[in-house]
Amino acid sequence: MLKRRNLLIAAMAWTLPFPAFATPSAIRMRDLYNKDTSFSELALSLQDQRIDVEGFMAPPLKADATFFVLTKKPMAVCPFCETDADWPDDILAVHTKRRIKVKPFTLRLRVSGVLELGSLRDAETGFVSRVRLTDATYR
Repeated sequence: MLKRRNLLIAAMAWTLPFPAFATPSAIRMRDLYNKDTSFSELALSLQDQRIDVEGFMAPPLKADATFFVLTKKPMAVCPFCETDADWPDDILAVHTKRRIKVKPFTLRLRVSGVLELGSLRDAETGFVSRVRLTDATYR
């Protein structure tokens, strides 16, 4: 015989999301590095795979750009770096296929893209990245 309590528990269980459909958790930028700023085992294991990272869009370097810098904390100015030796462990270059739509620097974004590791200088802007997401989308 069904009791009201059992019926309510069963109904609530059906409204909970199934783990298979849960949104994957985002990788933290700091987890991509070891304390000596070398790439972590996690970063090396995720290289060339699509990952999610959360952060804030720094102001773009130029209009009509197809990349931006994702930062751990909101920044009103772009954290442009001269060399990869100065590359901080709390920013990530994000390259998209389309021109970016600039978002307020205080709005948290979730970015999905293919993780690439190693130094790369953008031919057009001269921006040097040590780690980046390519083929990226954001929301």
